[in-house]
Amino acid sequence: MQMQYVHRIILLLSFLFFVVIVGTFGYMRLLGVDFLNGLYMTIITISTVGYTEVADMTEGAQIFSIVLIVTSVGTVGFVISKLGSFFKEGYLSESWRKGKMEKSIEQLKNHYIICGAGETGGYIIDQFKRRNVPFVIVEQDSEVIEELKEEENILYVQGDATNESILQHANIQKAKGLVATLSKDADNVYVVLTAREMNKKLHIVARAIASKAHEKMRRAGANYTVSPNEIGGRKMAAMLLKPSTTYFMDSVIHTQDITLDLEEITIQQHSEIWKKELKAAKIPDKTGLIVLAIKKENDDTFRFNPPGEEILESKDKIIVIGKHEQIEALRQLAKDTKDE
Repeated sequence: MQMQYVHRIILLLSFLFFVVIVGTFGYMRLLGVDFLNGLYMTIITISTVGYTEVADMTEGAQIFSIVLIVTSVGTVGFVISKLGSFFKEGYLSESWRKGKMEKSIEQLKNHYIICGAGETGGYIIDQFKRRNVPFVIVEQDSEVIEELKEEENILYVQGDATNESILQHANIQKAKGLVATLSKDADNVYVVLTAREMNKKLHIVARAIASKAHEKMRRAGANYTVSPNEIGGRKMAAMLLKPSTTYFMDSVIHTQDITLDLEEITIQQHSEIWKKELKAAKIPDKTGLIVLAIKKENDDTFRFNPPGEEILESKDKIIVIGKHEQIEALRQLAKDTKDE
């Protein structure tokens, strides 16, 4: 859109330049003056400032002046108006906004990178916005970028997510996680491979379309892979076989009127509940949350419905269900208080 605007301005300026050249040589011929005086006559004529002519105006020069004024005055006003609009609302505004956004991206840390803002990426964006999670979008499609510009506080980098320099602009070295949701498995594999090389600690989730793509994604460096088709099929079957259970899970995770969330909280050293038994920590009493499971640091399995004697150690992850404010209360209980 902006390039079309620039082309239009260039066309108008070219026409104005043509009018000035024609006017200059016209006056040189009709009045017998040199180039500078011919240019002077042209400028005072099309600008209608009314300074003194450099020579006696012949009948031909007067007719030429009338034609020049009729041809140029409207064009001059239009060009000046469009140039003002371009610099005020277009180029300068866009440059200022882009510069501010790039500075914000540079200051990000522990953020997430969403590669692809299509349908799947759009749902991820909605979830991140709702949870106030810092993120930046990498998207190549210009039409999608124009839509992102309409939204407030959206950070994005326009370009190919498989390109290392584009991921660099998304501040991947300081990122906490990345999700690859491009439309082709090959592109997602390349994004995962590139991202893993650039940040060894990055938590990567990749979209896998073909059934054989999961293993390729994991070999490339993805921590987890997700198949939208597989998830959609399972959910449709569950809605037929277990409608009440499915409705409950939707109310916890997916619906717009969300009242409950599933969340994982990491216990930190010197927190209020560190080294305490689960029953002594009194998490349900203090927060109102339901503790579903605990995952130990070096254990790949979850301990569902953990006993009250379970010791809460540093870097344990507690899986809970409850309201946002209740989860925040547990987050405060689990944070390091040594430096406070």
